[in-house]
Parts: sequence; structure tokens; C-alpha cells
Amino acid sequence: MDVTIIIDSLPSLLKATLMTIFLAAISILIALVIGFFTAIIRILKVKVLNEVANTYVSLMRGTPLLVQIFVIYYGLPQIGISLDPISSGVVALSLNAGAYLSESFRASILAVDNGQMEASMSMGMTYPQALKRIILPQSMRIAIPTLSNSFIVLIKDTSLVSVITVTELLQMSSLIIAKTFEPLTIYLVAAAIYWILISFFTKLLDKLEVQSSKYLVR
Repeated sequence: MDVTIIIDSLPSLLKATLMTIFLAAISILIALVIGFFTAIIRILKVKVLNEVANTYVSLMRGTPLLVQIFVIYYGLPQIGISLDPISSGVVALSLNAGAYLSESFRASILAVDNGQMEASMSMGMTYPQALKRIILPQSMRIAIPTLSNSFIVLIKDTSLVSVITVTELLQMSSLIIAKTFEPLTIYLVAAAIYWILISFFTKLLDKLEVQSSKYLVR
């Protein structure tokens, strides 16, 4: 293992790591919105919207993320929708994660005793008011661990967008290997960076989970 190659490669790999973090962060934010509203639609069971939501979740969960990326980046231009690699990656990651998060939101909301919703509405609250003030604070305590795990998974999933030339950590590793012909060295360094990244965010999210739980209890 050539230490010089590692030292020379680190600046580029660390810069690409910022792209990995960006992709994961922006995708999880969009996915949270998609997941939440999809969950609400499926709980309310509005006829047409419910069918659309169910089909979306089934499609995203039932097909590989890599195929979804290819469809968005290579397939959509055939119907006049062209997205750059980064946008395609964000859309694919967001839609995929949103489907899984919708299941987490849905399960956590349904886990709250239905009697609390009935009691809230009997006190004069509308459904949205009861959902916001009574149900959601309790359901978030249940959902937070799953949401944290989804972000960790999403960081690793960003490596898949390297196939559409997004210069994140894995793609940068491949570019460096093409110049240095040191696949073992570079991939081990990339793996170490992923490991450090995941470990850092796991600890950070664990702390946020504890703090959020204390806040929501109040």
C-alpha cells in the first residue's frame, strides 16, 4: 500500500465526500416531505389519491434503486424530460427513500391509540388540528429511530449515483484508480471514509434522538 498515493488522493476524496453528504442531506429532506404526505394520503384513504400513493410505494419498494436511477437519467429524456446527473440522482434517491419513509410514518401514526383521535375530535378539534397537536408528537417518538436509520442507509445508497457520473466518493475513487492503478488502496481508503462518515452520523443522530424524545415527552 503506497502511502504517497493515499496522501495525494485524500483531498479529492474528501471533496467528493462533501458531494456524498450533500446528496444524502437534500434527498432525505425531500424524502421526509414525500413520505409524510404519502402516509397521510394512505391513512385517509382518499380514493384516487390513495391508489396513486399505493402504486408509488409498491413501485419504489418493488424495483431496484439502480434501475430507478437509470429510468430517470436515461429514460425520461425520451419523453422530453432531461435532468442533469446530480438532479437525477437526487430525484431517484428522494423518491426511493420517500416510499420507505411513508411506511414508517404510516406505521407510527397508526400505532397511536385511535381513541386519542376520537377524544380530540369530541373536544371540538378538527382532524388536522388533532393530527398536529395530539397524534404527530406521539408518532414522531416512534418514527425517529427509523428516520435516523433511513438517513444512514441513504448515505450508502448515494454510491449508486456514480453510475450516472455524479462525482461523489465512489465515482472519485474510480477516477483516481484509473490514474494510479491502485484499486485495493483507493477502495480501502474510500471504505474507511464511508465508515467514519456513517459512524459520525450514527452517533450524532443517536444524540438527536435522545434529545428529541425528551422534548416530545414534554
